[in-house]
Amino acid sequence: MSGFLIDSNVLLWWLRRDDRLIRGGHYDRINTTRAVFLSVLSPWELWIKHAAGKLPMGSDLAERIREAGFTVLTPTLVEAELAARLPLIHKDPFDRMLVAQAISHGLPLMTSDELLGQYGVKVILV
Repeated sequence: MSGFLIDSNVLLWWLRRDDRLIRGGHYDRINTTRAVFLSVLSPWELWIKHAAGKLPMGSDLAERIREAGFTVLTPTLVEAELAARLPLIHKDPFDRMLVAQAISHGLPLMTSDELLGQYGVKVILV
């Protein structure tokens, strides 16, 4: 599989046209790459934070994801088992599942979290 998987922070920054993505050319890369993958866990994480009052966000997240043409990955049982077996380098279960999905699909992971590279997955740091 070609392309890359974006994490929750990258999704949020893309939605907000954040300078952290624009400065490094990552915003344009996301918009021009045909194979941008997104775990269903990323919008779920953002919706959880929004519902808890920790993240102001519009109600059009699903629509914007569809319009962007991202390929949405749903975790499998194999990926869930892999995520559970990963060492606790990173304690966030969302991030460990993203690593498992990146490994399973042979995708680099676009993230701002340098720790995730310690799992052996290729990362595109933003």
